[in-house]
Amino acid sequence: MQLSSEDLLRLNVLLAHELQAVRVDEQTLTVYALTADDEARIPLNPNCRPEQYLRRVRETLSNHALGSPGGYPVFLQRWTRMGQARDAQLEKLLLLGESEAVVAVAGAPGLTDEIARRAWWAMPTADVARRMLEREAVVQGNMGKVLAEYLVEHLPFETESLSVITTVRLVLQPGLIDDATRTRIWARSTSRNTYRLGFLAAVPDDLPAPLPARPGSDEARAVLASLTARNTFAALLAKLLDSAGQTFLAVSAEQMQHPLDKDTVAVLLDVVGNYFEPARCGEIETDFAGALARAETTTSAGGSEIGELLSAVPELKREVVAMLALAHCSEALATPVLARTSATGSLLRRKLEPTIAPLLAQIAVLQGRG
Repeated sequence: MQLSSEDLLRLNVLLAHELQAVRVDEQTLTVYALTADDEARIPLNPNCRPEQYLRRVRETLSNHALGSPGGYPVFLQRWTRMGQARDAQLEKLLLLGESEAVVAVAGAPGLTDEIARRAWWAMPTADVARRMLEREAVVQGNMGKVLAEYLVEHLPFETESLSVITTVRLVLQPGLIDDATRTRIWARSTSRNTYRLGFLAAVPDDLPAPLPARPGSDEARAVLASLTARNTFAALLAKLLDSAGQTFLAVSAEQMQHPLDKDTVAVLLDVVGNYFEPARCGEIETDFAGALARAETTTSAGGSEIGELLSAVPELKREVVAMLALAHCSEALATPVLARTSATGSLLRRKLEPTIAPLLAQIAVLQGRG
């Protein structure tokens, strides 16, 4: 069955113009189109079941944009969510009136600020905003602040842990939000741990409410300062003893003591591991006892940089061991527990105690409490 003659005529007239994006409102049965100067609107007059008629409309749009009469190509549905859409097709995909196509564009490596503007008009959702803020061209363009403002406004209504963490991480990219907004988000984190995880992931060395450097570490930090330019391990240890590192350790430890769910635990352990990654020696360990044993062996062997570090600050050998061990922190440490439970909150904390306690012990060493 064809489109009604009235709709077919109006669609053909619409498609004769240079369109930037098209969206289809399935509730009101309306086609909207974005042009360089204005928006167009076509109320549909279906002559069959609405879902069947909308399929015919999208076939017409697809035939015009891609030369394919079969509607939105099946291969695109399969691959574009993975960012596989070819850059040359991005503008055309926005003319299909398909949500999957917009999601494809939002996640494409070749996304530009202008195409992001069109995609946002076509589908202004939090998921699309997050996908587009993963692209540097969008962050640096005019759309960056627009998307960040939307995400901040809708952040209190997000319920999925990973969505909250990702949102906070993305809006904290330089230049997207002002200091007042940043402070407001941090203040909310006192009741929502997931917010703090976003901060840990985005700005681990620039967290709000910084702590002072570790008490009694002035002399050691002065010695380490002379090594940081040529010694990776010394540079990381110096940072850990200073304000930024002590703040990161304190916030991370607090998060470990109050796990929310499996997703937040996985993210937290990976974030901690990434922070300590410069001190990782060899393949990553999936058992923390093994990581600690390797750290002890490494310090005893005294390789070139490790040996130089220990010669300079022999009194910090336990801290060096802790640093080397925590470099193996990752989701894999908790996988044996997380794979067998759906627990959350206090029950999850009890189940994770054997995994988390050794990590907290090494963090305490670096804080001067162990």
